[in-house]
Amino acid sequence: MSEKAPVGVVGVGWVGLVTAACFAELGHRVVARDIVPEKVEALSRGEVTFHEAGLAELLQRNGERLTFTTEMPELLDSARLLFVCVDTPPTYSGDADLSRVRAVVDDLRGSKSEHVLVMKSTVPAGTGATIRRDLPGLAYVSCPEFLKEGTAVKDFMHPDRVVIGAEPSDTAAGDLVEDLYRPLGGELVRTDIASAEMIKLASNAFLATKISFINEIANVCEEVGADVGEVAQGMGLDKRIGPAFLRAGIGYGGSCFPKDVSSLKMLAGNTGYHFQLLNSVIEVNELQKRRVVGKLQKHLGSLVGKKVALLGLAFKADTDDMREASSLVLAARLQGEGAEVVGYDPVATEPARDLLQSVELAESAIDALEGADAAVLVTEWDEFAEIDWAEAAGRMANPLLIDGRNFLEPEKLREAGFTYEGIGRAAGARASPPPR
Repeated sequence: MSEKAPVGVVGVGWVGLVTAACFAELGHRVVARDIVPEKVEALSRGEVTFHEAGLAELLQRNGERLTFTTEMPELLDSARLLFVCVDTPPTYSGDADLSRVRAVVDDLRGSKSEHVLVMKSTVPAGTGATIRRDLPGLAYVSCPEFLKEGTAVKDFMHPDRVVIGAEPSDTAAGDLVEDLYRPLGGELVRTDIASAEMIKLASNAFLATKISFINEIANVCEEVGADVGEVAQGMGLDKRIGPAFLRAGIGYGGSCFPKDVSSLKMLAGNTGYHFQLLNSVIEVNELQKRRVVGKLQKHLGSLVGKKVALLGLAFKADTDDMREASSLVLAARLQGEGAEVVGYDPVATEPARDLLQSVELAESAIDALEGADAAVLVTEWDEFAEIDWAEAAGRMANPLLIDGRNFLEPEKLREAGFTYEGIGRAAGARASPPPR
């Protein structure tokens, strides 16, 4: 496959668009297909419909190499490698919804044997084997994505590893995928398909487990007077543990961790194995969000009629993604306790509007804090560190702040007149380092 050979991408959501734009940046011609005409038209004009750092610039810079279409025949005529990047959201049972993947498989029935289907969508182990039986003439490669929202372009261009799963009969197809990724310099991991599928699920489940573990430690720290920031730092210096994902807060969210943890739990359950650890990981994550309500009640008593400002609505900074965002749980729980809720986010206001219809959405952090009885920092946006907190204290009815990400300097807040409480933090604690 030559350096300038065309690459096909099926589905131009977050993963698909990053994949298409980054391959174009590497010099490949890319044809990307989606079934939503409005999305295709917007992308053809160079308009990105969601927030991801650096992505709009890639589209502008590589417009001549990128073609967007709604037509599968156009994609099949143009590209040999077909990267499938469609959503696999959780069903009501917790299993992965593979309906979009199956729709792609149906579209590919009868396609040329020269095509290679490369699965980037997160699917349960065993999916590849099923697809290979359904498409016997097509080579199949599993190549799971390991991108983080907010740093997806950087993650793609500088991967820790690239996992390529292919059976012996499809070794040549695996080699083609490896050739595409080799210039990026990440370690290339060649394995069978089922193992590649499990690597993705196991990786995210382990990271989610680290988050729930450090949150449990934070809760114990509050009881014994220890500081979770100091504890996490001391733990992370052990090379067997490492510092990443040891940052206490109000739990994980987004499109990957909740879905993949649930999917792995259900995958195990469907085989008859009870994955008890993941049950606890999920339970801890849900309870952690609700602990914030208890902290507010400790200071305010009843929340009936109290105004609470949520600073940050997206599930993490540097994205506008509201999927499984902690703000959704907090808003609903606070309103259930009778509180009035106002929220602010630098980029996620519009995505949040339909999901938080009974929440007032402010145009700035200061506006959100005006007259509030308490504030909860939900998302660690950099701009929140730059707020004039003395002014904010003067604007609030009661200057109380619950720092759900241990992001702010406690002493700075206290000097500004705030009653400050973080997650598992002792008096005199320092701000936690940015997440890795």
